[in-house]
Amino acid sequence: MFLAVALAALIIEALFGYPQALVRRIGHPVMWIGALIAWADAHWNRASDSFRARRVRGVVLVLLLGMAVASVGLALAADAHWALPEPFAALVLGLVASSLLAQRSLDQHVSAVASALDKEGIAGGRRAVSMIVGRDPESLDQAGVARAAIESLAENFSDGVVAPLFWLAVAGLPGMLVYKALNTADSMIGHLSERHRAFGWAAARLDDLVNLPASRLSAVWLVLAACVIPGAAPREAIRAVWHGAHKHRSPNAGWPEAAMAGALGLRLAGPRVYHGQIVEDAWIGAGRAEAEARDIRRALSLYRAACMIQGLVIAGLVIAVSQ
Repeated sequence: MFLAVALAALIIEALFGYPQALVRRIGHPVMWIGALIAWADAHWNRASDSFRARRVRGVVLVLLLGMAVASVGLALAADAHWALPEPFAALVLGLVASSLLAQRSLDQHVSAVASALDKEGIAGGRRAVSMIVGRDPESLDQAGVARAAIESLAENFSDGVVAPLFWLAVAGLPGMLVYKALNTADSMIGHLSERHRAFGWAAARLDDLVNLPASRLSAVWLVLAACVIPGAAPREAIRAVWHGAHKHRSPNAGWPEAAMAGALGLRLAGPRVYHGQIVEDAWIGAGRAEAEARDIRRALSLYRAACMIQGLVIAGLVIAVSQ
């Protein structure tokens, strides 16, 4: 049943995404989760409190948030199974779950960076890439803008597409919701800043843990995609993952970024600027650092093929299980 829901969610999101009309009218599930986290951050993370007290409250937040969204997922799944025959219940739950996938919106945002670079030059590229990365856009030249877009595509393929789908297939809608809650908490409070070093500790550690299987799986999908995309290099993708994935400051992001870098003959990561501070990260991949808009489009072709391969594997599993 979980696999059928995952397949339905993948197809619905690929075809329709999450309509902007719904965002304007009722918001988005991640926005609702984010509002709860923001409230807790404002009320439970006071600078006057001790480091220990703030860390404990951060742990409590993660536990309460996980229980809350899991309860919602269980209630929705139970209602669907009670009210509808299994195929229709899977379709309805897939429709709900599709709102927590980002394959279509990720494609659109990264495509916008390539288009902006072509039509408006560096100024347009910086503006477009600022919508999807946290680094200082004014510090980026054209190659930096292109690399930032490709890195965001690779990383978000893992935590915005593969990971939520993985947890949906493994643990149903409750598992997917818990994953999205942890991932949202990490993006909001899981930083090493003075304010969030204690309060966001639990969110950051758990997000690393729940993203571990999907980050490795996303690298597999990208390597397989490199086998079918003309000009891509699957052997170099494997080599880059083997030698470079561990060099990334994130225990997970290096896997899809390395696979993408190797497949496209690029170097990704490297030194970057966040909030005026230079972060001296290692380069990943042995290719060229001078990326262009056409490289973003090549990365998008690889990404789309990886999404298709993932969908075909899930469809195959659904058929196999139903036999």
